[in-house]
Amino acid sequence: MRSYPQAPASLEVTAVLHALADPVRLDLVRQLSESGTAIACGRFDTTVAKNTLSHHFKVLREAGIIATHREGSQALNVLRTAELEASFPGLLCAILPQARS
Repeated sequence: MRSYPQAPASLEVTAVLHALADPVRLDLVRQLSESGTAIACGRFDTTVAKNTLSHHFKVLREAGIIATHREGSQALNVLRTAELEASFPGLLCAILPQARS
């Protein structure tokens, strides 16, 4: 099992909600949720510029929503589902319709 870098010890509701309020970041979280596995930064289905995408990943990481690790030349992102569910039960189901099933 892969070990991911530590995110914030506790998730702050304001940081999480701020990060998820942006439609691009919400879509990135949706893609991670649907994949159920890590996704390389360059493999997301998005039309935003690379530097803008990097900013969105940074906001999601700093909020504790995703963790990123490197494998070779790739940066892989994973949704911190267990931590989010433990801190905010039902949040992902509320914001991601497919997570309800």
